[in-house]
Amino acid sequence: MNGASTKDPIKMNAAIPDGPIQEKWDKHRFDLKLINPANKRKYEILVVGTGLAGASAAAALSELGYKVKVFCIQDSPRRAHSIAAQGGINAAKNYPNDSDSVWRLFYDTVKGGDYRAREANVYRLAQVSNAIIDHCVALGVPFAREYGGTLSNRSFGGAQVSRTFYARGQTGQQLLLGAYSAMMRQVAAGGVEVFARREMVELVVIDGRARGVVCRNLVTGKLESYAGHAVLLCTGGYGNVFYLSTNAINSNASAIWRCHKKGALFANPCYTQIHPTCIPVSGDYQSKLTLMSESLRNDGRIWVPKKKLDGRKPSEIPEGERDYFLERKYPSFGNLVPRDVASRNAKQVADDGRGVGSTGFAVYLDFADSLKRLGVDVIRERYGNLFEMYEHITSEDPYQSPMRIYPAAHYTMGGLWVDYNLMTSIPGLFALGEANFSDHGANRLGASALMQGLADGYFIAPYTLGGYLGTARLDKVDTIHPAFAEVEGAVRERLQKLLSIKGKRTPSEFHRELGKLLWDNCGMGRNEAGLMKCLAAIPQMRERYWKEVMVPGTNEEFNQALERADRVADYLELSELLVRDALHRKESCGGHFREESQTEEGEAKRDDANFSYVGAWEFAGAGRDPVLHKEPLAFEYVKPSQRSYK
Repeated sequence: MNGASTKDPIKMNAAIPDGPIQEKWDKHRFDLKLINPANKRKYEILVVGTGLAGASAAAALSELGYKVKVFCIQDSPRRAHSIAAQGGINAAKNYPNDSDSVWRLFYDTVKGGDYRAREANVYRLAQVSNAIIDHCVALGVPFAREYGGTLSNRSFGGAQVSRTFYARGQTGQQLLLGAYSAMMRQVAAGGVEVFARREMVELVVIDGRARGVVCRNLVTGKLESYAGHAVLLCTGGYGNVFYLSTNAINSNASAIWRCHKKGALFANPCYTQIHPTCIPVSGDYQSKLTLMSESLRNDGRIWVPKKKLDGRKPSEIPEGERDYFLERKYPSFGNLVPRDVASRNAKQVADDGRGVGSTGFAVYLDFADSLKRLGVDVIRERYGNLFEMYEHITSEDPYQSPMRIYPAAHYTMGGLWVDYNLMTSIPGLFALGEANFSDHGANRLGASALMQGLADGYFIAPYTLGGYLGTARLDKVDTIHPAFAEVEGAVRERLQKLLSIKGKRTPSEFHRELGKLLWDNCGMGRNEAGLMKCLAAIPQMRERYWKEVMVPGTNEEFNQALERADRVADYLELSELLVRDALHRKESCGGHFREESQTEEGEAKRDDANFSYVGAWEFAGAGRDPVLHKEPLAFEYVKPSQRSYK
């Protein structure tokens, strides 16, 4: 299997409750072991990350009585990357009375993920979605409202109903401020302690259970150990492995990767999402890309010239010479097809020579029709800050000429394998939000990331964590336990090795080289030859890295170069697993598009007979091939079929 060893038969216990899908979560909550309020004060919970999943979990757990320690790499918890989310958050409220329901949200999410997600997890997500909106409104989140005061909704890709709640183009920011305020209320009450400018560099496992973390103080450089009864990992995804992505530069994969190397299975790493509406690459000087919200596809029309290499300005191209290719190919959904479909089609027209802009790798997102139909004031009310952001970055006014957009690496559906309780294969280690793999299958629908993060933090982990603590026999552990000193020693050795190389290339140079290799061969399109090329090149690049990288300064000081070097070393390992997973999965599904597996019309073609499973990888040790475990996927309520948005 392309260098991957397998151990069969493998049965991972996903802990999915029995019974009808509508009753699974309620029954499971009843069956979970309870902890009385007085006893909750005896438990220390470590939450790593303060985005929507982390901040909401910390607030909810402290409200229940647990003692919570929270860690973030930013100077303030409210600067977590959830703040950058723009378009909205889904819920099945059916406020527009357009036939939405919990069942339809469940169906759309399973279908949008190309039938590669667990039904039980997805139904639970849809089930708790409405409570998220009520809770956030109670926290004061300023969702957009209609004239009469009711909450507004707009549509997003992959759905034919309007179920997305939003706050202009700042939804992530407003939701994060709501979760942050709830968490800071608990800080003031003494239930939560925040440790800013700390990066988790290792997990501490004692007697087979997660019992602590080692962090690097990013100001002093010193290592700090913290012990607890459970660890909640809320550190986001690994999209920055591509170097150029919509993620903040400091967003990284080290926490989940270190946990993987300690025994946490890594599920579906090849499921990475390319977002269709990003500001295109303009030069090799860039270190990141900027997202333009998917909500813009509600009122913006996507097109390219019909003629190849058409160098005319968009205003000079008559209507009859424009190709609104998404509307032409997918009349039922038009510009609101899911992200993977929109991205692949943009790539196809660019590869065909009909892309626009100086590089030819862009398409137009045109608001002329909506501006004429609705007026400038309505468009400004809906998207004003997004238009301002675009003009600030490009010096082009989108009210006067179309935006130029192109796909970019954005979100990762893969992540640490978790069971129905959100617990990884390491007892006591939970993964929430984008750090886990659980809800989106092979493609995430827009506005579902914020929904999942808050569902996990507010409404799922507080129950399932209690179930774990109520049944686990946990001896008292503190940081004088020898396991902490052992882990700290290993971290110091690794950091000192990076400092001692004294090469001539920066970590960013290697990261850029890796990102281009992955984007070209394991991005929107993947084939066996390209993946084999990656699999041969990445180990060689990693070997060069440990001989040629230059990291100035010393360890125990403020040293951002050392931070970057440590993260890039992890990317050079994670990327190989990503490619192995893409190589072994000889089918197309969602964001994983194997060019050898497509329909006659160029759509993703699944192989349900051979690949209807979660591929969860076990770290087998340095220099050894990872071990593939398979969790079969059963579809009892949404029968797999060829996805069609026509």
